[in-house]
Amino acid sequence: MTETLKAYFDLIRAHFLPAWPLVFCSGLVLAFANTGGFSWPLIIKAALIGLFGFEAGLVLNDYVDRNRDRLDVENTLTRYWRPFKSRPIPSGKISSKNAFLLFILFAGIASALIFTLPYPNSLYVFLIMLYSYGIEAFYQIKKRNQKYPIAQLLGRTDLTLFPAAGYLCYGQSDMTIFLYIIFLYPWTMAHLGLNDFIDLKNDRARGMNAIAVLYGAKGAMYWITGFTLLHFFTAIFFLKELGDIAFYGFLAGFVLLAGSNLYMWKEKSPDAGMKILPVYHGTLVIYAVSIILDFIY
Repeated sequence: MTETLKAYFDLIRAHFLPAWPLVFCSGLVLAFANTGGFSWPLIIKAALIGLFGFEAGLVLNDYVDRNRDRLDVENTLTRYWRPFKSRPIPSGKISSKNAFLLFILFAGIASALIFTLPYPNSLYVFLIMLYSYGIEAFYQIKKRNQKYPIAQLLGRTDLTLFPAAGYLCYGQSDMTIFLYIIFLYPWTMAHLGLNDFIDLKNDRARGMNAIAVLYGAKGAMYWITGFTLLHFFTAIFFLKELGDIAFYGFLAGFVLLAGSNLYMWKEKSPDAGMKILPVYHGTLVIYAVSIILDFIY
């Protein structure tokens, strides 16, 4: 395997590829359940929209932050997120121009697929995609100079709306997708706080006013646990829209998250945060798979 190919795998976080279609299609199958109907071609199309659309956002993240990433002083998160353990743009393995062209390619593929959806669904999904890329760039730039966590509170609405875009590939805006958004948003905030907790040294070196920089390591821990508890609370309302399989799947996820937070407070260290980060990612997959299985069975 060539070094260039490895670099592109790192750029797109290749080992996380299966997660994005699952999360996106969890919204789509909810639309199937609510409005009736089922379509394998639409599922395949939605999976590809979710895959290329999300990957474009990841590449954009690296492109916008390319100069700041050169200031990293340690690579704990890089080793986790990148299969070959490097940041390809700061290391010079991929030029910023080629990274931007890859973003345009992925976004273009997603857009072309989106506009094969019926109107007005295509418009809704496309607008969410444009908003997500805009807010991603805003997040990366705003957190360089802020006194309050505006970038964080707004920035992760892109991930929050990701399954909503999947829902709108077939359905219309309704209470189900609103409750999914309300359920997912606190998880995205807890997950963001956990990344900031782990990456405190780098954020200080890069001059990024992340959660742990603004409020200290302990403040970040309160942020993580507080939003996790809010996530549990909002689940009460969303679960009313789902069936038994989703209920037990979500319950398993809640147990994992609760245990992870207890472990974090016991150890009180970024190393502990790094150990529980896969649990947060695993719960998101559990939620998506549970919703899909709920529809199938």
